Amino acid sequence: MTVIASAGSSPRGAGARMMVKENGEIEGTIGGGALERRAMELAGKAIREKTSGLEGFILKPNQVSDIGMVCGGEVTVYFQYISGENTDALEFCRQALAAYERDADAWLFMEITEGACGLTGVYGRENWREMSFARELNALLENKADIFSCHPRRYEADGRRFYMEPLVRSGTVYIFGGGHVARELTPVLDHLGFPCAVMDDREEFANAKRFPQARRTVVGNLGKIADYLDIGRQDYVVIMTRGHAMDYLALRQALKRGPRYIGVMGSRNKVAWVTEKLQKDGFSQEEIASCHMPIGVEIYAETPAEIAVSIAGELVAARAGHLHLKMQK
Repeated sequence: MTVIASAGSSPRGAGARMMVKENGEIEGTIGGGALERRAMELAGKAIREKTSGLEGFILKPNQVSDIGMVCGGEVTVYFQYISGENTDALEFCRQALAAYERDADAWLFMEITEGACGLTGVYGRENWREMSFARELNALLENKADIFSCHPRRYEADGRRFYMEPLVRSGTVYIFGGGHVARELTPVLDHLGFPCAVMDDREEFANAKRFPQARRTVVGNLGKIADYLDIGRQDYVVIMTRGHAMDYLALRQALKRGPRYIGVMGSRNKVAWVTEKLQKDGFSQEEIASCHMPIGVEIYAETPAEIAVSIAGELVAARAGHLHLKMQK
């Protein structure tokens, strides 16, 4: 089951997904409670009848088709029947995993026209025009500047209905400094689907044993990051070295690369010192203001683990394109 649309106050939005097996086992969640209980009943019916289709749920009491919830919203769920013998579904999973391993942007396209059985494909920026099951959609999408936005969308073309959502959002989190917070941060980010690379100038602080969840660990000169790493515009930079001077060196280099996100851990005094140094280097106020200093969402974190949660929250907001909603410090 995939939530393809929601309105008002609902447990989860478009893109939430849940699998119900024939034996009743589940993976994932579309919101829990009465919504999920009713959805599981309908999933059992879809399995027995081998059918796919849309179902709307009203999360308001005393409304037609309400399910006893008081959230106040509405949710549309697409039920997609997948046979255990469906080799196309298996290939779809392989393609999705391959895109994740490549750290390549990938989008899910699914036809939700009645009777279409949820024909599905994984497409990237280069091959979406080759969609074999949705040629009619191409002309419609050609003029859509936001086709590859980070938000789920629905489209209609020639009487057919389609749903698309970002499946893999490329972007590595480059963590400079392998201290206590970095050690707490990498497993959290790995669980959230962020590939991580950790760099430090000390071997004992940048190795696979210390960071088993990191895709890569690098020991090198923090003054010459480009010799070791290729930071792109889709990437994230988290700076938490052991000193002001190293933080400044890493930040100055990161700014020139223009990544999606830059965050620096430290006190307000440290931020003021770094800011003054960057101004003297000729960086504009706008460039400096684009950096998140001090890093993290304000949750009054103190321990390394709490700070890691704070940073992870900010990165999730950045990935979702909602970092402007961050609480002002």
